[in-house]
Amino acid sequence: MDWGNVTAEDVIDALREVDWSSPPRPLSEFFSRFTIPRSSSKWNSRLKCNLYYYRTNYFLLIVLVLGLAFLRSPLALIAAVLTALSIAFLNDSFAGTFSEKVSRTVRQFSPHLAAKMRPPLTPVIRGRPSAKRAIFICGRPRWVFVMIFSSVSFILWFVSCGLLTVLWALAFGLLATLLHASFRTPNLKARLNTYREEFRAVWRNYSEL
Repeated sequence: MDWGNVTAEDVIDALREVDWSSPPRPLSEFFSRFTIPRSSSKWNSRLKCNLYYYRTNYFLLIVLVLGLAFLRSPLALIAAVLTALSIAFLNDSFAGTFSEKVSRTVRQFSPHLAAKMRPPLTPVIRGRPSAKRAIFICGRPRWVFVMIFSSVSFILWFVSCGLLTVLWALAFGLLATLLHASFRTPNLKARLNTYREEFRAVWRNYSEL
């Protein structure tokens, strides 16, 4: 597979569709051999190949760097969790699952309170809902939780002054990823892996015809 003909958009699309549940590559392989690329085209091809092949390692590296940054500011960690939840609430499936699990947990301690957390019934006219089904979390409209979590996270980001620390940590993680992908020499296993993934993609396209 000629990675020089693969565009950055193709790599991003492949990373979106590829299975991220695969385990990371061994550290002995991850830090085995580094060389300077001979030309810009070689560097471009090597960068795309390594980003695809060592994707799980790079993801764990960035998470580790962010985790070390959060140790300096616990409030920033809480703010990051609240920010992630406020964004996740915009997903219908996550909002419904979160509401169901919270209601189920509350029902074990207070069935009366859990009954109040049920979403209101949507009126039905001629067998069809009269309006588009709204998303409720614990009996309240979704936007209420999004606004509350976003506001609290913004206050915590401001109080902890941790946003700059997180941005520096993220920049360091991305820089480390870029340097490793630029100087790590792709081995034979990486090339064979890319051929196998390419074959699967081609076979998937043929099966859809």
